Amino acid sequence: MDDDSRSFDEQALWAALALELLAKAAVARVSPLLIAEPNEEGTNLLIASGLVEGEARFTSVRAKTLMARCHKAFKPFDQAEAMKIINGRDEYLHSSGTGFMAIPPHSWWPRYWAQAAVLVTALDRDMEELVGTTREIEVTKHLEHNAKNIEQRTEALIERAKQRRQQWLDGSLPAKVAAEWKSAQYLSASMSHSEAATCPACELTGLFEGEEAIAEEIHYPRFGGYTDEGESYYLDDGSVSLTISADYFSCAGCQLVLNSYELIRQAGLPTEFDAEGDFDDYQEPEYGND
Repeated sequence: MDDDSRSFDEQALWAALALELLAKAAVARVSPLLIAEPNEEGTNLLIASGLVEGEARFTSVRAKTLMARCHKAFKPFDQAEAMKIINGRDEYLHSSGTGFMAIPPHSWWPRYWAQAAVLVTALDRDMEELVGTTREIEVTKHLEHNAKNIEQRTEALIERAKQRRQQWLDGSLPAKVAAEWKSAQYLSASMSHSEAATCPACELTGLFEGEEAIAEEIHYPRFGGYTDEGESYYLDDGSVSLTISADYFSCAGCQLVLNSYELIRQAGLPTEFDAEGDFDDYQEPEYGND
């Protein structure tokens, strides 16, 4: 964070390395097994679990896997934003790409600290403990700037969707924009779970989508008794109720797309929805004696 002695590239490099360490610390605080790279012999997992003692070390998971786990475990950590930081680091170290310069410093730092702050919270620590008292003020300014960006971005997306729909209704939509108008099928992110929801821009029916089940409730079949022939029967079938994290929203009526948890939350939409799971996926396997 020393502007007078380090270039932005060097600052961003150390910051990106620190972000990965923070992510490992946050996940490992739950269990070291979550950062151990699985292998056929299970050595990494055995070491991480403490079953293999001594000087043994285990290989940790790749950054992409790590960020995906943080995205699922620590809302509103944004995997896509974090990977932009990690990819910038890799380009800077290993290729002739733009590295960190793809995003200007005044935008890069607010986005960086937004992700770092989530991980610091996941560690049950304060930002002051990471950067010190004097620098905490600077980090707070970056966080406030990022929050304002999300607010402005959400407002801009909703207002543009309203404008676009009105132009479409009036028949004044420019030909190029009209040609880009997409059906609900092509707006979809094709995620595993979805649910209809009211659009915040046009109040028509849009679509929530998500992959991650953050809660599940299993309803087992109720035993009804036996038939006259001695066969058992059940009053109903088994079912599974899932609570899904809302990671994507789209509306074919006005072409609004909110493609992150933070945008959905800022728009005042629910950040989770209910879905039905496959009961067969939750049944215990039957084991034979052979």
